[in-house]
Amino acid sequence: MKTIDLTKTLTDGMEVYPGDPEVVVRVVSEISDSGWRQQQLSFSGHQGTHVNVPAHCVEDGRTLDDYNLESFSGEAVLYETDDDIQPGVGIIFKADVEVNERLADVIIKQKPRFVGFSVSLASDDELILEKKTLAAGIILYEQLANTDKLPKKFMFYGVPLKLEAGDGSPVRAFAVVSK
Repeated sequence: MKTIDLTKTLTDGMEVYPGDPEVVVRVVSEISDSGWRQQQLSFSGHQGTHVNVPAHCVEDGRTLDDYNLESFSGEAVLYETDDDIQPGVGIIFKADVEVNERLADVIIKQKPRFVGFSVSLASDDELILEKKTLAAGIILYEQLANTDKLPKKFMFYGVPLKLEAGDGSPVRAFAVVSK
């Protein structure tokens, strides 16, 4: 088996979506001072590689704690054509895929287990896709790294922090592939 890390590193001051809170990662205690090194982390649940659930944009939508752990992992396929989008199977997109409302409609009709993108959805068409898929109850990952290293089929894992009533969370996403 081979593991492919699909996670962007969270770093102090990293680029964020305009208007989002900045990412702050700072050392608050050093071993030489207290015997322990500690960092303080401050960022929204939608920074770096993260998962979104319906509560992110749907009034009274499902929150992270409404899902079981198995919801955040499973068989996945790298998107090449619309035929790759299948019910119950995750679909992962590379950065060069054109995201539009037509694609959102295909995703909603097919109901994949989850959808993942290597970019942060920010254009008007991308935001429409994000809102429509979340409104349809489909889990959505953003800012996946290394999607160019993925084979056609693999097992995907992207488990969020256990946040009460969370609408999104950073994840450590990775793929496991057979050699």
